[in-house]
Amino acid sequence: MRIAVVKETREGEKRVALSPSVALQFIKKGYSCQVESQAGYASNFSNEAYEEAGCTIITDKAQLISSADIVVKVNALSDDEIAQLKTGAVCISYMYHLFSPDLVKALAAKGVSAFSMDAMPRISRAQNMDALSSQNNLAGYKAVILGADTLAKIFPLMMTAAGTITPSRVLIFGAGVAGLQAIATAKRLGAIVEVTDVRPETKEQVESLGGKYIEVKSEETVKVEGGYAKEVSAAYLEKQKEAVNKSLAQADLVITTALVAGKRAPVLISEEQVKMMKLGSVIVDMAVEQGGNCALSEKDKTVVKHGVTLVGISNLPSTLAQNASELYAKNVFNFLTHLSTSEKMNWELDEDITKGTLITHQGNIVHPSLQTANQ
Repeated sequence: MRIAVVKETREGEKRVALSPSVALQFIKKGYSCQVESQAGYASNFSNEAYEEAGCTIITDKAQLISSADIVVKVNALSDDEIAQLKTGAVCISYMYHLFSPDLVKALAAKGVSAFSMDAMPRISRAQNMDALSSQNNLAGYKAVILGADTLAKIFPLMMTAAGTITPSRVLIFGAGVAGLQAIATAKRLGAIVEVTDVRPETKEQVESLGGKYIEVKSEETVKVEGGYAKEVSAAYLEKQKEAVNKSLAQADLVITTALVAGKRAPVLISEEQVKMMKLGSVIVDMAVEQGGNCALSEKDKTVVKHGVTLVGISNLPSTLAQNASELYAKNVFNFLTHLSTSEKMNWELDEDITKGTLITHQGNIVHPSLQTANQ
């Protein structure tokens, strides 16, 4: 089985789908790895490092893709790359299939088996394949570092001869993977951390990391599907705003992480709420790529509105490309060795992991969430 590692073309993307060390693991299992020249350069992996691992470096992308049994990327394939795939090939990447109908149709029309890493089911057997978690973990860390760098004050309590500096206050929306890492990082830096989440069961996790959980008093039951919170009502969001407004007004740094699978990110901070924040405070909106949790965030921009700095970097894992690539590559390795041997693909279409991630197969759109597209 021939694996092709394609250089990312998304603007600002520094990650690569396989690191040399993981490519070596594939080669030891009998797979062949071909890597587009300079694919790993932005992640600090040289062509020579891949060659030392046993990979072949290819300069002609069309040749690389057209000869591959399996094509791996971080971001979805471009139209040109899809056109170069051979019928029956397998491609693995992030696809965000619910937001990308044209991409899904193009992959189905090409007759390839397309697997979406962002659709990995949240089950125990798939934990070591869960790229969203591995990347969000890094993003939660980096969000705090960015916020700390942007603030005009320090995080920890500091007692000096000139007086005492009080610790910064950090408010985090969402206690998923990114939020929990943000809590841990902010606490390590010495901040006072408060957290709100629509799922009351996260209270114990928040408090175990030293954060204070802000409870939203509501009779509404928040539904969780596949490990993700489903969309909540406008009435609930209004109650959440009321519960957090005091903390929001006191916060030096706010980090928002709330996403709803397949839908626009919920707006958790309105312009009126931004106006009530302290002069010089900072919001790092981690949901900006899906519309943002703050009404004033701008994608891939840092802007100042009403005296508050809003940081809207849409691809935080790419800013930690070396670690992010290493973790993503391990996710791909665990996933691909689950789906195949070095001789052939051996998945079962009704198996949970395969069914949850397979988007197109043999010319059809097969993912359960997209079945209406076939009708």
